[in-house]
Amino acid sequence: MIEQINIEAIKKIAFDAGDAIMKIYAQDFDVAYKDDKSPLTEADIKSNEIICNALENLYPNIPILSEENKIIAYETRKDWEYYWCIDPIDGTKEFIKKNGEFTVNIALIHKNTPVLGVVYAPALSAIYWAKQGEGAFLNGQKLPLHTNANKAQKLFVVASKSHLSDETQAFIDALESEEIVQVSKGSSLKLCMVAEGSADIYPRLAPTMEWDTAAADAIVRESGKMSYQFDTNAALTYNKENLLNPWFVVK
Repeated sequence: MIEQINIEAIKKIAFDAGDAIMKIYAQDFDVAYKDDKSPLTEADIKSNEIICNALENLYPNIPILSEENKIIAYETRKDWEYYWCIDPIDGTKEFIKKNGEFTVNIALIHKNTPVLGVVYAPALSAIYWAKQGEGAFLNGQKLPLHTNANKAQKLFVVASKSHLSDETQAFIDALESEEIVQVSKGSSLKLCMVAEGSADIYPRLAPTMEWDTAAADAIVRESGKMSYQFDTNAALTYNKENLLNPWFVVK
């Protein structure tokens, strides 16, 4: 199945969604709030519509799980061989703040593993992509771009801009290195920073959903890194009955 997926076509879908998002980003827009108190804008809805329609046209036999669609019951999902996992705008809070650190996330999951991912940050003109067995890329450059050869001397840590928990900060404070350089970033760009090598580690000891991480996790894995569950050190898995991710560390 994955051989039949054209990564260039998926990138184009992300670009089209990004174009629509940026038109709204340039204007004043209203913000609504969902039942879980998370923000929702016209751009989330428009991006979701563009992505879902395009994927349904190109790959009608592959089901779609999106943050902005009605969540499909596990009884149905558990039998999926492949499915798309979508976050039309990851980092809606960053979009609202207009700091540019938001992404379009499109992942293909095989059973419980992300095997293809596109992460597009339209305000930053950055597109990351990966397909299992073919490597990971940022704007055409193969990842990682940097390697820190001396982590004991200096360790680069990235953490959430809008959701930095006390537990995450305590984890960072306990890391062993002569110098800890801590940076904040919004959205799935944090995972991408580990994939490209501009960060050595991204701890997330706070809630996230599968669509927040799936696309960037595919990029992480193809760059030779991994997203580990905090408690078990096993790889993050997808299409669980509960779509909430456990705490995790990307390194």
